[in-house]
Amino acid sequence: MNEFWVFTLYPELFDSFLQSGLLGRALKDERMTVKRFNYREYGLGKHKKVDDTPYGGGAGMLIRPEPVIESLEVADASNEVAAHRVLITPRAKPYTQAVAHRFASLDKPLALICGRFEGFDQRIHNFVDEEISLGDYVLMGGEVAAMAIIESVARLTPQVIGNLDSTVNESFESGLLEYDQYTKPPIYRGLKVPDVLTSGDHQKVAQWRLESSRQTTMAKRPDLLNEPA
Repeated sequence: MNEFWVFTLYPELFDSFLQSGLLGRALKDERMTVKRFNYREYGLGKHKKVDDTPYGGGAGMLIRPEPVIESLEVADASNEVAAHRVLITPRAKPYTQAVAHRFASLDKPLALICGRFEGFDQRIHNFVDEEISLGDYVLMGGEVAAMAIIESVARLTPQVIGNLDSTVNESFESGLLEYDQYTKPPIYRGLKVPDVLTSGDHQKVAQWRLESSRQTTMAKRPDLLNEPA
């Protein structure tokens, strides 16, 4: 069973996300677990301060190390197995389907640490197992990225998605983008479904889909074709 721990200043952002669709059903049936930790609970002083100005000057505020590290340690202490800690930051390697598979195979909770403001005090990086970026852009915080990671990992387990066969031929699983797909009607506004897909010849369908994947990848993500297998 997948278990996720989310460390955030805004745990309420996950309310609707965790109540909907397959994730909501899996959580209700206890086929996966998502625990949320607000590290403001470990903030400093009367006002639970979690941020401060950067040394050396500069715009914005940085998240202090104490609230984050203490919340991680308290969470670990309450569990039999320490979590795999992942810091979500644009200053990291990009998240990929291969990483999703690796996270799905973990035998420990996956802790996702969401930032805010101008980022984390650098010392926090010394207390995590790895860092992940959702892509080459900057968000207001790590919560949206954490949702993407939870969904992409959870759907790789039969307890959540039910039939893993539906994930086999998707984009990035084979190193290519997914082939073009069609459903009814056979003709719509003059646009016709390729004849091979209605031929009943499974071998020709498989060949067509492979070629469609290659052509789509070449047109939209040629960089994938240059990456080592």
